[in-house]
Amino acid sequence: MSWLRERRVALAAVTLFVLLAGDGVRYPLTWFGWGAIIAALGVCWIALAVRSRLSWRGVPIALALFVGLAVLSIIWSAYRLETAIGAGLLVLTALGGVVMARTLTLEQVVRALGVALRWVIGLSLVFELVVATIIRQPVLPWWTDYEGEIPRAFYWSRNELFEVLDGGRIQGIVGNANLLGFAALLAIIVFTIQLVDHRVGQAAGYGWLAAAALAFVCAGSASMIVAAAVVAIVAGLLIVARRLGARARIRLLAFSAVAAVAALVLIAVFRDAVLGLFGRSGDLTNRVDIWAAVTELALERPWFGWGWVSYWAPWVEPFDGLAVIKGVEYLQAHNAWLDVWLQLGVVGVVVFAVLVVTMLLRTVSWAVDAPLGDVADSPALRLLPALIATVLLVQSLAESRILIEGGLLLLVWLAVASRTHGRALAGIGR
Repeated sequence: MSWLRERRVALAAVTLFVLLAGDGVRYPLTWFGWGAIIAALGVCWIALAVRSRLSWRGVPIALALFVGLAVLSIIWSAYRLETAIGAGLLVLTALGGVVMARTLTLEQVVRALGVALRWVIGLSLVFELVVATIIRQPVLPWWTDYEGEIPRAFYWSRNELFEVLDGGRIQGIVGNANLLGFAALLAIIVFTIQLVDHRVGQAAGYGWLAAAALAFVCAGSASMIVAAAVVAIVAGLLIVARRLGARARIRLLAFSAVAAVAALVLIAVFRDAVLGLFGRSGDLTNRVDIWAAVTELALERPWFGWGWVSYWAPWVEPFDGLAVIKGVEYLQAHNAWLDVWLQLGVVGVVVFAVLVVTMLLRTVSWAVDAPLGDVADSPALRLLPALIATVLLVQSLAESRILIEGGLLLLVWLAVASRTHGRALAGIGR
């Protein structure tokens, strides 16, 4: 395979797989094994940065402020050791995203992402098939020893592949149906663009696209179904915007933003009816209770938060017992914005909002404007950053994954790469 001859693309592919697979690496290798891999990858990215003599000028100020605020929160944190560890992981992931944006072209990142997603989707389907046909019973993560009645959320696979038509959901190697749905949606976007752009053979391209679609359907993630619908709308708007003049384009994008806000308000008002269409309860699968607990706690330290932690540390206050539902202790707020408020306060939310909004505007500019100079990214390829940004934004309303692992890496890559390649709105956020 040609990508193996390009070490930077191979490094990006391995990094993306490890961070997108998450528990698919930790369950068989433990957190210590996963940590060793992360450390090795971090060394590789640092070495690449040194060898390439990268300049850190041009890194978005909002990104630098967000990372800096997380590190500074060690000073006022209620759990300084955990904040130091979480801030270290944040810095390491952000470093990887910056170096990836500065040393790989968009085409190379798409190839790396395509390889990583093929492994995630392929291994997930094979894993669930083996569980359903050979093991024939739910599978727990390795190296665990649970006692008593085991909650369904603890299982690596619930052995529901053959129950999908009756409401079953597969979890794949990532051990979570929503995360599998996220990876599958990214795969559908990447594989479709590669097919349209003739960057893969039709047989392999359509085959992997079908596999990603199968994983997406079998995961049955309501949030990702919504994300897929939003992605389709955004793609259509961006294609239309390319055909318009500057003023008409701004009016279209402004109207779209207003319509998006109105849609969110309507969904909030008619939440029960909307969720009923997806077979989900009005409490958003216990998220409402989690949000209430997080909000109550955040109000105790509203301005600068309790200190950055990334993954919640369940062994320290205030996370110990913060969100326990049906015997399951949740380790995230299931909303990135609430999580940022809890950990970094209102100041953190403002900085994070500036980072996300400027990144979105730049990816839109990247998608609709003509490429700069000698950059020859195809029209289809230039849609990818905006579509990935859309998925991350929709997911951030129901999950906090944009703050850790693969979500964080993609956010940083988008923020830095779009600042370099954006044109009409490239000055925003400087």
